Amino acid sequence: MGRSVYSVKQINAYIKNMFTQDYLLGSVSVRGEVSNCKYHSSGHIYFTLKEQGALLQAVMFAGNRTGLSFVMREGQQVVVNGYVNVYERDGKYQLYAREISLDGVGGLYEQFEALKRELSDRGLFAKEYKQPIPRYIRTLGIVTADTGAAVRDIISISRRRNPYVALYLYPAKVQGEGAAESIVAGIEALERFGVDCIIVGRGGGSIEDLWAFNEEKVAQAIFDCLVPVISAVGHETDFTIADFVADLRAPTPSAAAELAVYEYEVLQSEFQEGKRRLETAMEQRLFSYRQELERRNLCLQRFRPEHLTAEKRQLLDNIQDRLSAAMEKKVRERAHRLEILAERLRGCSPLDKITGGYAFVTKADGSRLKSVSEAEPGSILDLRLSDGVLRAKVTDRILAGKDNDQSG
Repeated sequence: MGRSVYSVKQINAYIKNMFTQDYLLGSVSVRGEVSNCKYHSSGHIYFTLKEQGALLQAVMFAGNRTGLSFVMREGQQVVVNGYVNVYERDGKYQLYAREISLDGVGGLYEQFEALKRELSDRGLFAKEYKQPIPRYIRTLGIVTADTGAAVRDIISISRRRNPYVALYLYPAKVQGEGAAESIVAGIEALERFGVDCIIVGRGGGSIEDLWAFNEEKVAQAIFDCLVPVISAVGHETDFTIADFVADLRAPTPSAAAELAVYEYEVLQSEFQEGKRRLETAMEQRLFSYRQELERRNLCLQRFRPEHLTAEKRQLLDNIQDRLSAAMEKKVRERAHRLEILAERLRGCSPLDKITGGYAFVTKADGSRLKSVSEAEPGSILDLRLSDGVLRAKVTDRILAGKDNDQSG
């Protein structure tokens, strides 16, 4: 009797059916270290769980990504909830993840995400509530431990950038029991003191070490503080609730000091440059004003009363000269005309004729004698000569062209 021969696909399907019927593998939680983690462009996450040389392939499909509240990285200890089944094509079994949480600190991360969502919904992270950090501060408050690298870095950088800024340290407890209350007390104390800006922070550490800065009371104190607050908790990759609610987040305590304290030498250089620009602008403005003043002075000279009077006087003299010349010309013309008329008149003047030997004869009543017929014999006539008058008596009258007396 011959053996039964099965195909690879049949064997893989059979094994897959066995996995499917196994109650334990249908819902299982597996703890392990993340290795070979890959976020695929499709949205799926492929990774391997390893522990003491044992490996388990795993995958989380894109549809289950809501069960992941953090970014997976190499070396993380995680707990994966899901089921184990066979991938028929490759004949390999793997863990299909529904939820993934960090092992050990997974509960803290879940608390962190829950509080983050709650405070965000309450508006504590809203940009409109963020206060601007003053550019030029005179006093800086620091809430951190009085020992450690964080406070030393802040003091060192602040002194280097501007030794004239006064630093006030509230030595708070930043880790362990009572740390949150100590941080809140430090914020409130420095606010009452009246500093210009507050740095709240500490050096790096694990999530447990930084947990005081994830407490709701610390977040509320930072939000309620009327003084601008810079958070500087941990390293650049560490984020806490304090970072989200603060007015400004600094990646490190050293960076917080650089953000809060302006550099005095740079300010001096800016002042010198501003002074130089102001002096240049003033010189240019004064030069422009001088030119304008000279221009207006020239215009004023043109319209000064003395200048205008002199011009009018000169114009009057010119007009007078032209008028005099015109009058003289007119007088000469009239005089010449008068001479011509006088000559004509002299030609008709009785005096000229009298001077030439003629006489002007008038009757006794002074009327001119026009005709011989007007003089009766015996009448008295006046004969006017150039040097006097002769009075004559008519004895006879002779008409022109007549030889005999025509008197009656």
